[in-house]
Amino acid sequence: MKRLFSIAAWIAVAALGAGALGSIALHRGEPLNATWFVVAAVCFYLVAYRLYSAFVAAKVLALDDTRATPSERHDDGRDFVPTNKWVLFGHHFAAIAGPGPLVGPTLAAQFGYLPGTLWLIAGAAFAGCVQDFVILFCSIRRDGKSVGQMAREEVSERGGFIAQLAVLAIMTILLAVIGLVVVNALKSSPWATFTLAMTIPIALLLGLYLRFVRPGRVLEASIMGVALILFVVVAGQWVADSPSWARVFTLSGIALAFLIIAYGFAASALPVWLLLAPRDYLSAFIKAGAIFSLAAGILFVRPQVLMPPLTRFIDGTGPVFAGKIFPFCFITIACGAISGFHSLISSGTTPKMILRESHARFIGYGAMLLESFVGVMAMVAACAMPPGVYFAINSPPSIVGGAGEAAASTITGWGFPLQAQTMTDLAHKVGEITLWNRAGGAPSLAVGMAQIFSSTIGGERLLSIWYHFAIMFEALFILTVLDAGTRVGRFMVQDLGGRVWKPFGRTGWMPGILLSSAVIVALWGYFLYQGVVDPLGGINSLWPLFGISNQLLAAVALVVATTILMKMDRLRWIWVTLLPMAWLVIITMTASYQKIFDANPRIGFLSYANALAAQIAAGKIPAEKIAETHRLIFNQRLDAAVTGILAAMILVLIVEALVHWYSILSRRKESVLHESPYIATRWAVDFSGASHGDD
Repeated sequence: MKRLFSIAAWIAVAALGAGALGSIALHRGEPLNATWFVVAAVCFYLVAYRLYSAFVAAKVLALDDTRATPSERHDDGRDFVPTNKWVLFGHHFAAIAGPGPLVGPTLAAQFGYLPGTLWLIAGAAFAGCVQDFVILFCSIRRDGKSVGQMAREEVSERGGFIAQLAVLAIMTILLAVIGLVVVNALKSSPWATFTLAMTIPIALLLGLYLRFVRPGRVLEASIMGVALILFVVVAGQWVADSPSWARVFTLSGIALAFLIIAYGFAASALPVWLLLAPRDYLSAFIKAGAIFSLAAGILFVRPQVLMPPLTRFIDGTGPVFAGKIFPFCFITIACGAISGFHSLISSGTTPKMILRESHARFIGYGAMLLESFVGVMAMVAACAMPPGVYFAINSPPSIVGGAGEAAASTITGWGFPLQAQTMTDLAHKVGEITLWNRAGGAPSLAVGMAQIFSSTIGGERLLSIWYHFAIMFEALFILTVLDAGTRVGRFMVQDLGGRVWKPFGRTGWMPGILLSSAVIVALWGYFLYQGVVDPLGGINSLWPLFGISNQLLAAVALVVATTILMKMDRLRWIWVTLLPMAWLVIITMTASYQKIFDANPRIGFLSYANALAAQIAAGKIPAEKIAETHRLIFNQRLDAAVTGILAAMILVLIVEALVHWYSILSRRKESVLHESPYIATRWAVDFSGASHGDD
């Protein structure tokens, strides 16, 4: 009877989810209620976790709770630490949840709400969650080794070296793009700049408090930190209203870029307990609280989704970024559906802390589902505002003709009615000087979130507070990845440099720390500066490059995962990783080719460079702008070269894997699985898989 009730309940959940997805996919005419998005996502996630993740755990991976995990075998109280699965879930989610699921869906909304929403939900369940789960399992079985190390052992030595170089290059692009998102959110906004700037001394204060004043008093520090964060959000209005203080915190894009570069260097070089750890801890509270509050607000307010399911820009002429719906919707969504960056976390700290192999399902698959939910909420927030406002905020001036009446006329001509006064009034309500041409996704998402929150609490009089809370929330998301990513990049530089000169590879050697920090910051800082001075807004070129890089890294992870499954004699189930890998290779190679060679200057890097060179030759560029134009030409050609090199490296890795797979299948080469030897756990395991380590 109990089993029948359970089956009936799951059938009801599946039917509800299918009905909600059907409403989203088939609805036409009147605006769609946003409640359907929440219902569809939650029901789909529940069914996917209950059925598909259980299938992967039991059939594909055969998780074994009698096997001791690295945290038990190598417990050192520093890196290998047995950790409660709920605590580790929070740590893992905080580490993987960067700007991608917030910004990517917001930018992809220019195609309409339908394609992005479907890819966010289905892509996560069948690709992103599988990657995170399988890579976490593989790393657990190999004492917490990284993706690059596993590629070197399981694929080939050459493949592993290529994978490590690709990861470093991809990290460089990723950090530059997320820095650009922060710059575009903060420029010319004293309120937002002050609020985010104050989170740095707050994090330092908490680090000192927990280390020297009240060691171990985490609850006290948490209450103090959250209270101070909320205070500076409100205090930002006082700063913005003060002419003298407003001048101090009203910064240009270039000034903000250099400040973020300096912050990245400090975050990489300072002790982890002083800045990195307390900032991550604070941001975890803000992240989780804001996302669940946004979901609750959507259910309470039930806003209408005003963006159409498909817009005219699916043909590739979009103002936010150029390119057709295939492949650019998929590389723009990126992290919310599948993220190669997650494989660095799933083969980094998390496998060294997990208690039981069975916990990998909850942590690896479950945390990615939650990140996908963040992406769906971002899509709703972006699509719930009038489309004309969305395009006014996200379109660069070179596309819409600046600001004011000219831009409003252009956007209205696209079929999205807009009055210039509407943007003026909205900027005044949220406490900003202007909201025109704020490409990058963060400001438009903050407007959408603020409108939903203010409809729940405070009305329009608190719209400015909610807007700057949302900006701070997004920036904390982003800086969490920026500082942690810069530190990870520093380790990569030291590891590669240590092959040439061994002392450089010592992570405790201060000259090596400073030099490697300077190298990684200089690498991503250059691309950040390039994006800031780009007349197309930077996002048009850098976000697709980020998406390609991120998805190429996911392809690397899935190549490694497929190889390992093949060696485990799981040929029957190998499609679980092989199909998403093949899909990623198709979309990333198509996008790479188009970004390099497309004849449209807004899409192809080389065609844009050639168009600028032709303008110089024709004398159409003013003399004072010639040096800047030459720099833009160089940067576009550099972007083309970076894209080509990354694609070539991944193709070489895939060829290496194909040769290896053929050797395994043809029995020409002995299949050697580089797992750690089986060691039975010393901890008692009950029927549910729990142990004393869960306490």
